[in-house]
Amino acid sequence: MRRDRRIEDLLGIELPIVQAPMAGAVSSKMAIAVAEAGGLGSLACAMFDETRVRAEALAIRKGTSKPLHLNFFCHSPPEVDAQRDVAWRERLSRFYAELGVDPNAKAGANRRPFDGAMCDLVVELRPEVVSFHFGLPDRALLDRVRAAGAKVLSSATTVAEARWLEDRGCDAIIAQGYEAGGHRGSFLSVEMATQVGTMALVPQVVDAVKVPVIAAGGIADARGVVAAFALGASAAQIGTAYLFCPETDLSAVHRAALRHGAKDDTTVVTNVFTGRPARGIANRFVREVGPMSERAPAFPLAAAAVAPLRAKAEAAGSVDFSPLWSGQAARLAPDLPAGELTKRLAAEALALLDAR
Repeated sequence: MRRDRRIEDLLGIELPIVQAPMAGAVSSKMAIAVAEAGGLGSLACAMFDETRVRAEALAIRKGTSKPLHLNFFCHSPPEVDAQRDVAWRERLSRFYAELGVDPNAKAGANRRPFDGAMCDLVVELRPEVVSFHFGLPDRALLDRVRAAGAKVLSSATTVAEARWLEDRGCDAIIAQGYEAGGHRGSFLSVEMATQVGTMALVPQVVDAVKVPVIAAGGIADARGVVAAFALGASAAQIGTAYLFCPETDLSAVHRAALRHGAKDDTTVVTNVFTGRPARGIANRFVREVGPMSERAPAFPLAAAAVAPLRAKAEAAGSVDFSPLWSGQAARLAPDLPAGELTKRLAAEALALLDAR
């Protein structure tokens, strides 16, 4: 099979493996390890302020000479709906009572959209790659990112989204199938009933756009990477498999839940943790409140009411109220350091290609 090498050429990497930028789960340690192994390391910035982004980016620059990749969310900050917030807290009231949590406890939603201040930081840091989730920032900000020399990537969950991104100048498209863990990258529509699986989505996106495509969703071993190539993708983005690496910033209870609870039929797309659809393990909170709830405030405001429950439960060793983001192929993930995982995925995939 002749392989499309456009992603390696575009991004200046040696291996066609992209580590998914998973906000709250990975930091510079992971990005450095993947980059040094030859893949594209990624720093998710949506849950960091400018000081933390700068510190993590500079740590990556110090730890590797390979491309720096920063990822941002592009949601529009919603107006606070006091009535909806009250209704949401009433829905959670029995959990507050059970755990002895103040029902009026406040916590930050802690997902920040890409804005002028973050754009200033991109201009300062000059990353080689900048990627976005939930669409793209406005034209003025995007023009500044491109003027800083960055290649621009973004996620699409439908062909229409892929074409929209290409029309606005994206250098490559991440085709995110329904199997993927974490937040859906949807932005033209958030209707989950019509979302497309990786096997169907990737070749249709490849046919619809001229830029290279990165396949994402349900890829956790070399067979998945080879399948991505067969579908026409130039590279594979891996998320859940990297969560089992020692470089992740996960608590012990969270890591254990992933290892023992993430199977092909145990994840679900839910909006009850943040207000936006995301795939994770169906725990008690998801089963009893969701998985999809019309009461959940708009993203990311739903998280403020859940955070005190999560903190209290995790302190007692429970993940009943924790967002356990995971894709559908977690069972395939090995326990390896991030660099070794990156090299193994690429080497075994290329060996399979050669054997064919």
